[in-house]
Amino acid sequence: MNYAMVADKAGAAGVFKKRAIELAKPKKGEVLIRHTAIGVNFIDIYQRSGLYPAPGGYPCILGCEGAGVVETVGAGVKSVKVGDRVAWTVPGGGYCTHRIIAADRLVKIPNGVSDKVAAATILKGLTAHYLIHDCYKPKKGDTVLVHAAAGGVGLIIGQWLKDKGINAIGTAGGAAKCKLAKKAGYANVIDYKKDDFVATTLRLTKKQGVAAVYDSVGKDTYPGSLEVLSDFGMFVAFGQSSGPATDFKMADLSAYGSLFMTRPTLFHFLAGDELQRRAKQLFKMIVDGKIEIQINQTYPLTKVATAHRDLQGRKTIGQTILSI
Repeated sequence: MNYAMVADKAGAAGVFKKRAIELAKPKKGEVLIRHTAIGVNFIDIYQRSGLYPAPGGYPCILGCEGAGVVETVGAGVKSVKVGDRVAWTVPGGGYCTHRIIAADRLVKIPNGVSDKVAAATILKGLTAHYLIHDCYKPKKGDTVLVHAAAGGVGLIIGQWLKDKGINAIGTAGGAAKCKLAKKAGYANVIDYKKDDFVATTLRLTKKQGVAAVYDSVGKDTYPGSLEVLSDFGMFVAFGQSSGPATDFKMADLSAYGSLFMTRPTLFHFLAGDELQRRAKQLFKMIVDGKIEIQINQTYPLTKVATAHRDLQGRKTIGQTILSI
């Protein structure tokens, strides 16, 4: 049976319903792929809950990254062929056994990278890429702070920054997550369940603060993320796993040291040829062994509600995928 897990409306994780789908024929420039693995991300939770709008409205098939095999190609498609292993990241459409997608949004998976690894990292890995290459590109001598260092994006950033020789401090919740983040390359990891990350970061930096903060947490880390920045530092707010920081004021940027702030979105950084360029660099880091991807949670596609509950409840570590 070909099926999708569909959300008819915004709400709690229980909104997902299994529905049969008919396989359509791809149009010009499109490809039909059979999924082999699908990634799960916080953006899926934001969209399911109604915090972010669902792609295309409701009813909606969520899921913003995945991998699979090309089964049919539409007219004019030259970049991929039937049988190719491919990965994708686009807004929505992923929680299903098959999907039609524009061929120019597909990335071929190289030898040395499994479908599962590709599905678990195409969105998170490309997020890590643009954060440290475009939002704030650390230079030698910088110290930066990364929240949720044991999460999917955080573990990739830690390894990438270590390869670049950048001193990185991470935050994580609990001894197990701190140990995992430390292994991923963070020079220091602060257990936010035990220690005040602001006081500890300032102590570690001898009160100088950090050059940048990469913050996907939101409410629970604001305004602490600003407090630990050095003068003219960069606050990169790219998520809100604990909820939005509703008390943000523009004046805070001047109060804490003439700071800069950006609120980026991945898909703006993947326009045109940028998808292929960034994916090539990401996969090379994985193939070369500089970034190791550990898939710590795997759920059947039909159990996507459980995956959402566990991710939202911070019960997961690192990468989470759905299997078909």
